[in-house]
Amino acid sequence: MSDTYKGSERRNREIERFEIIVIGSGPAGHKATIQAAKAGKRVLLIERETDVGGACVHRGTIPSKTLRETALAFTAFDAKTSGMFPVALREDLEVASLMTRMEDVIRAHERFMSEQLRRNGARKIHGRARFLDARTVEIETVQGERRRASGDVIVIATGSRPRTPADVPVDHDKILDSDSLLSMTWLPRSLVVLGAGVIACEYATIFAALGTKVTMVDKGPRPLGFLDSEIVDLFVTAFTRAGGIYLGGRKHAKVAWDGVEHVVTTLDDGTELRSDRLLCCLGRVANVDGLDLAAAGLAVNDRGVIPVDANCRTSVPHIYAVGDVIGPPSLASSSMEQGRRAVCDALGIELSHGSETIPAGIYTIPEMSQVGLTDLETIKKYGGCLVGRARFEELARGQISAIQDGLLKLVADPGGKHVLGIQIVGEGACELIHVGQMALINDFGVDGFVDNIFNFPTLAEAYRVAALDIVKQRNKLFPVADATPAVGTPAVAVEPAPHKPS
Repeated sequence: MSDTYKGSERRNREIERFEIIVIGSGPAGHKATIQAAKAGKRVLLIERETDVGGACVHRGTIPSKTLRETALAFTAFDAKTSGMFPVALREDLEVASLMTRMEDVIRAHERFMSEQLRRNGARKIHGRARFLDARTVEIETVQGERRRASGDVIVIATGSRPRTPADVPVDHDKILDSDSLLSMTWLPRSLVVLGAGVIACEYATIFAALGTKVTMVDKGPRPLGFLDSEIVDLFVTAFTRAGGIYLGGRKHAKVAWDGVEHVVTTLDDGTELRSDRLLCCLGRVANVDGLDLAAAGLAVNDRGVIPVDANCRTSVPHIYAVGDVIGPPSLASSSMEQGRRAVCDALGIELSHGSETIPAGIYTIPEMSQVGLTDLETIKKYGGCLVGRARFEELARGQISAIQDGLLKLVADPGGKHVLGIQIVGEGACELIHVGQMALINDFGVDGFVDNIFNFPTLAEAYRVAALDIVKQRNKLFPVADATPAVGTPAVAVEPAPHKPS
């Protein structure tokens, strides 16, 4: 028997012990690992891919946002120069030529994430993990070796992959999913997108901006049903202006390649759509295959995700699950917070605020973001609300930067004193939202936005304009000073219909 074989057998029998084991190095797993390492714990990160980052870095967030910046630069140049310097994309443009920066961006992010792990003393093993029991995992390395490790706490952060319905024959050539979309050789002249979630909307607007004729099909009356409806309506208006079509309340009945040049999508009402390519974005499924969850006493629920409590603890007390593997909202930002929250809970580290202050950022063209309560949620909870609006086209910076379709909504309690939510559509929304997020966390009232000075010209002035809109409404409703009701006091619901503040 060779020494190599003997060494491999010995490692099979030995169990290396860690205080925390994290399976998966996407946003959730990476953040969980860093939190554990910063707490001084002996932590092991297991990643099946060669490099850290998961789908977020290699196939999702980083590549798509890089392509988005290219598309945005193309459309913004025309708008900001009033068409004085006509620009047009070549008809035979290769998608790869639009992504020349992508590899550089991906490698830079990988280096940063790996350096963080090294700097904080976390150990990483490249291999596939599966549970042997609730405390022990086996890791199969790329060399075929099998190692065993036990953890006082185990965090599952294995992410998700695109869901492929049986009636959509994804071939990763003509009919694609979000993982294979960017492998296209040529920019398609037409694209049908099935679905209207975050990934679907982001790619639909990116390709529309690049001149592709895009048709989005979904069973919902409007896309992104979890967002404020007024914000989404403005998004759809912008998408339509860019040449896109949204077909709501529709479903595909059949998808097939005609064998010549088109993907033929037949809808449930008989409508037939022909396109160069089709993108299937009908949800994602948790990556749990091969984990052998049953050995750990775990199972997915009827939605195919691992059920957890508010702190991401599973039914097995020392095992946590975070990120896409537990389902929506499935955003990189929320996944990072879940990873941090899980480890803090496991180690008894107190968290300063709740997860309700995590904003949603949607990198469509234009961007959308929100945090806190919407107007309808506020009415339901408090019996009414006051809503202030600021349109980017009425701001000097909006005019200078040629930003259309921009709106910031400030949602306050029925008395118009406390900020309870912020919703924004328009370029810069995902940055602007953090001003409102800090206001929510620190209970920074409506009047604080009025009494303080913003740089001019900026989009951030929208907060002051929206706050002034609320004050104007408040003064009409409650003319006597300090007579406004407190949060929670029933009040007549103010109709949250769009209007322009004077």
